[in-house]
Amino acid sequence: MAEKDKWHFTMTPTRYVLLVLGLVGVLMMVYRLVFGLGSATNLNDQWPWGMWIGFDVLTGVALAGGGYSTALLVHILGIKKFSPIARSAMLTSLIGYLLVMAGLFMDIGRWFNFWRPFVSWGYHSVLFEVFWCVSLYTLVQMLEFGEVATEKVKKGWHGLFKKILPALLIIGVLLPTLHQSSLGSLYVIEVGKLYPLWWSMLLPVFFLMSSFFVGPAMVTVETMLGARAHGHKPDISVLQSLIKVSGYLMLVYLVLKIVDLAYRGATGLVFTGNLEGNMFLLEIVFGVIIPIVICFTPQLRNSVGGLVTFGVLVVAGVILNRMNVVFTGMADFMGGAYFPSVIEWLVSIGLIALGVLGYLFIVENFHILPNHKLDQATIPIDGVNSKTSNIEMSN
Repeated sequence: MAEKDKWHFTMTPTRYVLLVLGLVGVLMMVYRLVFGLGSATNLNDQWPWGMWIGFDVLTGVALAGGGYSTALLVHILGIKKFSPIARSAMLTSLIGYLLVMAGLFMDIGRWFNFWRPFVSWGYHSVLFEVFWCVSLYTLVQMLEFGEVATEKVKKGWHGLFKKILPALLIIGVLLPTLHQSSLGSLYVIEVGKLYPLWWSMLLPVFFLMSSFFVGPAMVTVETMLGARAHGHKPDISVLQSLIKVSGYLMLVYLVLKIVDLAYRGATGLVFTGNLEGNMFLLEIVFGVIIPIVICFTPQLRNSVGGLVTFGVLVVAGVILNRMNVVFTGMADFMGGAYFPSVIEWLVSIGLIALGVLGYLFIVENFHILPNHKLDQATIPIDGVNSKTSNIEMSN
């Protein structure tokens, strides 16, 4: 085997910690599958949906939206300026959806019946549509990654994957628009149950829009972290242009939010000073308004600190939005109390750790980052220069 075809993965203290967290998560997943939801989680009759649905699935699907938003910009609209970050964005999206599928599997009461939606066509159910769209999109993303993977393994298949890639990309942009919006539809039917600051007939639109504008923000955060981990110098100008895509859509999102609240007569609830009003303000001010200011202030947008702040705030804002819909907005109606168990936390943390390790491994062994050659090089890992024999990073 040629040197460039060998597999490499440099272990560091940080990666050992991630590995331990991942293994603990796997053990907790096995425990849950053997002993059931009752012994592994704090779910109850009042709160049948908890952390694994609220964070791992609803939030995870949104944060993984960087793949389809970047594919739309680069491969469908032909904006080649964003090509350097396309592969990285689509890789993190694939990993994100695989983690979503794992989290969803953990939350199935009788997990051994997971196959039933494939043969039992409950097409009147929103969840049925979400199940099929997420499953198909994950499969499409795996096939899209085949074009990257066959550059190193099964090279005879590379030509085939390149030929079918355009069709896969089109399907891969279409499918997420369906399930991203349908996740919002799950809560449209909760009229009278979901707090009015979040309930709206426009929830599917809001979920779809936020999944799109959080994509560039997530890509910005991932690019900065990936650059730090692998000694790669990111193209700041690309990220500056990328977050403007988010900024314009966030402006439309904010206007729609305000108009929707006014139309439903719910504007006054924002300033009542209760928990719901304060959490809504936190979500909008820090997750939408401040990022918009950063995006359209050249001095802030053109700085690395401004880019990172923008990315972190938008990502945090979307996470808070989904948590508000699932928990804060439903708390008054649901009654009772729910806080994730230790096992729920360990499973979620373990999945994230495995996802990070998977990303690092693939980046070190495949052509994902720009100016990244599978050759001999020295790369800084976790702030320390480490010798590897298969990666070259050129600035």
